[in-house]
Amino acid sequence: MNTIFRKSMLSVAGLAFAGGVFAGPIAAHANPAVDAKPVAVAVQSAAPKPQGDQSHISLNDEQTANVKAIIAATKKAGLPERAAVISIATSLQESKLEDLGHLGDMNDHDSLGLFQQRPSSGWGTPEQITDPEYSTTAFLKGLKQVDGWQDMPLTDAAQTVQVSAYPDAYAQWEQQATDLVGQHWNS
Repeated sequence: MNTIFRKSMLSVAGLAFAGGVFAGPIAAHANPAVDAKPVAVAVQSAAPKPQGDQSHISLNDEQTANVKAIIAATKKAGLPERAAVISIATSLQESKLEDLGHLGDMNDHDSLGLFQQRPSSGWGTPEQITDPEYSTTAFLKGLKQVDGWQDMPLTDAAQTVQVSAYPDAYAQWEQQATDLVGQHWNS
């Protein structure tokens, strides 16, 4: 931040504070007939806002069951809702929440399951990777090793775990993942 801009912002903040200090007590006593009631203040959530254009797909029963499996594995791991949001957004990008087996010629190397994890990269056996609880737990284990994952943009957290050829693609699913976690976390 350049010095002139910073000084300008500090001056504006100082004037706002001073105005509140002097005008606040006067305004509070200006009309004693009015009951003073607390004012609701909007608080921003700790989670960052979704980045960029958002995508959305309709889910079938299998995909919804996989959402619930990801949430259950996240809770079992003792992690917060943000971890489930990152996991679901990652799975939306990697497989559209479908537990994919080997896709033949269309397969990306030996990638399998909800997160397109690779046995050859040490994620587990094909049987393990295609188990939604196991694959989610493996993803979450990787996520927990990312310093500051709770506060970083979703796409950065997901990319650090997944090491995708398309690192920015995860961001487009953040809103739908957030909505799905909100809908199913307590169900």
